[in-house]
Amino acid sequence: MPGAKWSTRHRTAAWSAAIYVFVTIVYALCAAPETWSGHTRYNHFAWLADAFLHGRSYLAGQPPIYAGGNDFARFEGRWYVVFPPFPALLLMPLVAISRSVDTVRDGAFFVLLAGLAPVAQFWTLERLSKLNVIALSERARLSLSLSFALGSVYFFTAVQGTVWFAAHVVSASALSLYLAASIGAKYPTLAGLALFAVIGTRTHLGVAGIFFAMETMRVSRRPGKSGLQAFHWHKALQRLLPVLLLAAFAYGSLLWYNWTRFHDAFEVGYRFLQIAWRQRIERWGMFSYHYLARNLGIILTSLPYLGVAPKVAPFQINGHGLALWLTTPLYLWLLWPQRRTQLHAACYATLVVTAVPSLLYQNSGWLQFGQRFSNDYSPILFLLLALSVQRISVLFKAAALWSVMVNLFGALTFQRPLAREYYYVDGTQRVIYEPD
Repeated sequence: MPGAKWSTRHRTAAWSAAIYVFVTIVYALCAAPETWSGHTRYNHFAWLADAFLHGRSYLAGQPPIYAGGNDFARFEGRWYVVFPPFPALLLMPLVAISRSVDTVRDGAFFVLLAGLAPVAQFWTLERLSKLNVIALSERARLSLSLSFALGSVYFFTAVQGTVWFAAHVVSASALSLYLAASIGAKYPTLAGLALFAVIGTRTHLGVAGIFFAMETMRVSRRPGKSGLQAFHWHKALQRLLPVLLLAAFAYGSLLWYNWTRFHDAFEVGYRFLQIAWRQRIERWGMFSYHYLARNLGIILTSLPYLGVAPKVAPFQINGHGLALWLTTPLYLWLLWPQRRTQLHAACYATLVVTAVPSLLYQNSGWLQFGQRFSNDYSPILFLLLALSVQRISVLFKAAALWSVMVNLFGALTFQRPLAREYYYVDGTQRVIYEPD
């Protein structure tokens, strides 16, 4: 019935607005006070936006002193921001209005943007419910969306505002929207636009395109005249074309962008960073099996230190961050799924291709409270939770509460001068486990 359809849409819109307002208020209250009074120390995207407004891809002069030269590349006498440019494009109107990078409150902008990812997560769950793929109640769907917002490392990420975390906020929001649009390959153009934003922010996540491709293959199979399944190639290509074109345009633009900066379409600039661990990159590369054991160890076994400085703090968190299951024990339910659906295969495939790059990356994500690179695939993990869990048990609720409490601590203490004693930071990045 049309009335019921409009009623459902209005209800979804109302809950979406409520989620955004609620989580944004929480993020705003948890963000450092200086987020609202000035720019962040690492406002790379604002500087890149300013360069674009002046028709350049490089800084006009030296990087700002307050950034300490952190993650700026120097090539042929010019300084560049190496990070993919989409977040800078979002900041361009704000920089244009402010007319000065130093007056742009970049951190506040990204904190206000962070509420979009939980909303997109809710849209994903609503799509699954509408298609009868999941049987979770509306309350359960709302709770799961809020668990992503406040019970995963996205929480501490959302309140930082600095360049690395800002990129995760944008990519997680775009990836969540992409997943919502890709279920049933229902909205190809929206999925393509969202994937364009993902690629322009975290370039390697373009591999998430496999999710839309697998969904297209699934829904393009229809019963034929003989009772056997027939594959409708024409409809499949119609769905795939917008996503393929927008993804190709995104990658083509980045290749051109790289060429204009470094005379090499495949050079993103990391080779020219002025950083302490440049030697290991030159020896082992940016991605290597060499880094796999370390990264797996941190993600799976990194626990708080209890005996390093008992007179200073009851525990300390290594700068490499806490294990993923400790910050979000809800993920443990994925080890024993209560049900299997047609979407599981696409989710598993997407999870693997999006997680592997960070596992092989030269950096664990340091400096962090929890595994910030998990923001690359946590929207997929929460999608799997919705597909796999049939009943929200008391134990599941307890795990969700623990997740919120742990990540609230991270949001309130990470990179805060008054809580510095809760973190163990070794500048060499070589200390992973608690010293003997």
